[in-house]
Amino acid sequence: MKSGFIQNGYFLLLTFVTGLFYFCFYMVALSFSLSLSFIVIGIPLFTRVLRTTTTFIQFERTQTKIYTDITTAHYDKKITTDAPIWVHAKLELTDRRNWLAVFWLMQKLVIGLVSLVSVAVLYLTPLAFLLAPILYRYIDMNVIFMQVDTFAKSLLIMVLGAVLAAISVKLGDRLTKTFGGYTRTMIQQLDR
Repeated sequence: MKSGFIQNGYFLLLTFVTGLFYFCFYMVALSFSLSLSFIVIGIPLFTRVLRTTTTFIQFERTQTKIYTDITTAHYDKKITTDAPIWVHAKLELTDRRNWLAVFWLMQKLVIGLVSLVSVAVLYLTPLAFLLAPILYRYIDMNVIFMQVDTFAKSLLIMVLGAVLAAISVKLGDRLTKTFGGYTRTMIQQLDR
């Protein structure tokens, strides 16, 4: 149970990191390649950026399988043609699945922010409460309008921390499964 709780915490933190990365990557890369599209170099750069969606979706699929044990369908979208680079670029730019994938991956920032807040509430708060008998001497602790300044009050907060830890295990598991389901939904929508 403890290892699953920690693994869920890793998944929630990784969700924040990947969501932030996808959002920043696509904002910068697409803006940069779009700004260079008036010269010849921008369009091939634009198509290279759009090709990254397959790699990132495969990473999301693998990450979801490892941390949440949710199996998703294999996503493999490759436009293979022996046509010239400009025809290939046109196929990449007009493929709606590329744009939907960018949209779904950039949306992960919102999920990542919720994950970061959830880690703070579900993991750090119970830990701080459990350590209240040690911490109350060194830091000012106020919990629900109660100043924790005696050992008896710190023991009460520690018991509250144990209850919160038990609740956090269940909520963390549920939240991880919900956010893992996002990847399944994303791939199902892209495979339509």
